[in-house]
Amino acid sequence: MSYAKEISRRRTFAIISHPDAGKTTLTEKFLLFGGAIQTAGAVKSNKIKKHATSDFMEIERQRGISVATSVMTFEYKNFLINLLDTPGHKDFAEDTYRTLTAVDSVVLVVDSVNGVEEQTRRLMEVCRMRNTPVIVFINKMDRDGKNRFDLLEEIEKELKIQLHPMTWPINSGKDFKGVYNLDAKNLLFFTANTKASDEDSLVIEDLQDSILNEKIGEKDADTLREDVGLIDGVYGKLEADDYLSGKVAPVFFGSAINNFGVKELLDTFIKIAPEPLSRETNKRIVEADEPKLCGFVFKIHANLDPRHRDRIAFMRVCSGRFERNKYYHHVRLDKEFRFSNPYSFMARSKDIIEDAYPGDVIGLFDTGNFKIGDTLTEGEDFYFTGIPSFSPEIFKELVNKDPMKTKQLEKGVTQLTDEGVAQLFTQFGGNKKIIGCVGELQFEVIQYRLLHEYGAACEFRVLPFYKACWLTSKDEKKLEEFLRFKQQNSAEDKDGNPVYLAQSEWFLNTEITNNTDIEFHFTSEIHK
Repeated sequence: MSYAKEISRRRTFAIISHPDAGKTTLTEKFLLFGGAIQTAGAVKSNKIKKHATSDFMEIERQRGISVATSVMTFEYKNFLINLLDTPGHKDFAEDTYRTLTAVDSVVLVVDSVNGVEEQTRRLMEVCRMRNTPVIVFINKMDRDGKNRFDLLEEIEKELKIQLHPMTWPINSGKDFKGVYNLDAKNLLFFTANTKASDEDSLVIEDLQDSILNEKIGEKDADTLREDVGLIDGVYGKLEADDYLSGKVAPVFFGSAINNFGVKELLDTFIKIAPEPLSRETNKRIVEADEPKLCGFVFKIHANLDPRHRDRIAFMRVCSGRFERNKYYHHVRLDKEFRFSNPYSFMARSKDIIEDAYPGDVIGLFDTGNFKIGDTLTEGEDFYFTGIPSFSPEIFKELVNKDPMKTKQLEKGVTQLTDEGVAQLFTQFGGNKKIIGCVGELQFEVIQYRLLHEYGAACEFRVLPFYKACWLTSKDEKKLEEFLRFKQQNSAEDKDGNPVYLAQSEWFLNTEITNNTDIEFHFTSEIHK
């Protein structure tokens, strides 16, 4: 198959949602349609196997948390789909944010009962930062949830994105009868606890047809006619460019657990979702169809089994053809590396691959050479922009409990923060090491891994900080003065960028008002 054909048949996307909206269930149904798994539960059972690699992961499994992005590759109707299932738990949000830099589009799952939730808002902010195309799947229609029009209004208002319904539900909860496909003009019937099949659909070109009354009853038929008339009047036809530019999100209704409405979503997705897109670097824009390879590392995952010290660096191929055993240029280290065992993924299982194309996500065996944001090329020197670090929400001082193991602690903290488990700040005018995380669980992960993987015992002391802000200024003198004056609240990140640690929203707003020559940023791009 030609290089251009290989690119055009690839689709790389992430599934994102608030915890418990049904993300992993939807992922599983996609894999069933693609023939990648044969039975429901295979994704989860693989997760459990992986989670059993250490006692700590056992604890995590008991908490029922999806902790790491899973990469899954499968074929559907001759398209090769790279699906990234992200952790929903907010303690692991940073992992999800970075994963969004490696995809070309997103499927956002919204629970019809709970509507828009906190994590949904935060994830959409990241999508909007890079105008990522979004498709919305409103899940759990077989449960009593919010009024469908109210739900659309809430999503539009809360997530600041225009919606465009592609299917429309007939009731919800115990009265849920199915969905009408506004594009294909067919009715898909829902029966609880059964899988939707082609036999359950009926083409109805004209909703005035009396067969609609026979199939769903006069009252529901009249409601559907009214709803569809309203939708056609308000939304019209979906403009593909509006979706691709991230302005409009197509919406599907269904029930992932019953495999209902999923096929319609997948069929539309392969038709309208973008092919591998161009990517911005600090030097130029890289086009997917360029002949020379380049890609960036967006995630590093270490095996949590202390007996196997392997790490996998996840790389998104942005252009060119990646080949096994070929030498590539590591831009930050200015060294050449080759990879004898590059992997593709199917949930938790790995297969060695010979080559990969733009859009593909591959796993590279890493002995500590990679950091998040690192670039591989065929000789050119640049790095990809737009890989953010967000302000943590909890700050703690790292305290060494065994001075004899200082070196091990330093090494461990450096490697774990390279991996993106947390952020490391060093206070100005001292050596106080401050760890910033999104959630409490990450501190437990760090403490456990420092002890079991590096033999370094530590404890954490809570610090009274509310937010980290990265600072820039055209007037270097003003910035230096500010950092000196605010020494107790000033630090630098791992890359030496100055950071202000605000004690509260009031303090932060006061400093922003009083220091107009200094810009306060709530995200920092890795490799600034």
